[in-house]
Amino acid sequence: MTNKENLKKQIIYRSTHRGTKEMDILLGNFVKKYIDDFTVSDLDDLKVILLLDDEEIHKWYFDKKDDSILPISRVSKMLRNFKL
Repeated sequence: MTNKENLKKQIIYRSTHRGTKEMDILLGNFVKKYIDDFTVSDLDDLKVILLLDDEEIHKWYFDKKDDSILPISRVSKMLRNFKL
């Protein structure tokens, strides 16, 4: 198994086992939809996002507050525009 495949498995797990149901649903569905399209660089960016607290991501995504919380990347822009 390649390093990219291991990284993808870690990301899938982390995106669906967050601690809050809202983030499990949002991030889990986002990851399931796009993970096969991401480059290794995108996966690294996504891993950084997944290290953030659910509360910070929730405020950033649902309340559209404080764009400085998440690093600006192609992945964060895709997540911002992602609709369930």
